[in-house]
Amino acid sequence: MRLIAVVDRSEDGLFGVAFPDAPGCVAMGATEDEAIANATDALAEWAADMRSVGRSMAARGVEAVLTDPDVREAMATGGVLVSIPLLENRGKLARANISLDEGLLASIDATAKRLGVTRSAFMAAASLEKIKATT
Repeated sequence: MRLIAVVDRSEDGLFGVAFPDAPGCVAMGATEDEAIANATDALAEWAADMRSVGRSMAARGVEAVLTDPDVREAMATGGVLVSIPLLENRGKLARANISLDEGLLASIDATAKRLGVTRSAFMAAASLEKIKATT
């Protein structure tokens, strides 16, 4: 799932991100990229909070978000829309059987060992990094 967010620049030069479909979920950053990275983390935390109180969330598409008066106002003053992935950490491990090139797997294992993490932890972190980079 991805949610539409509005990125704008404040008077002090910082970038802010707000989610029309996630009230109260906001993030800031010194750069646009930093704000978007922070927004990904903020959205994950917001979703976990909503889930903990039994609330579900719904994400509207771009067309529906554009009908929101606050979004229209933000865009009229330079705001831009971005799509942010919802990276849910459900706290429950799941097994996955994947196939990788033998050489790649050896490189993953060597790097994980050098970093002092497990293969699974390394692959999870690398996957999250890649997902965040596609925002």
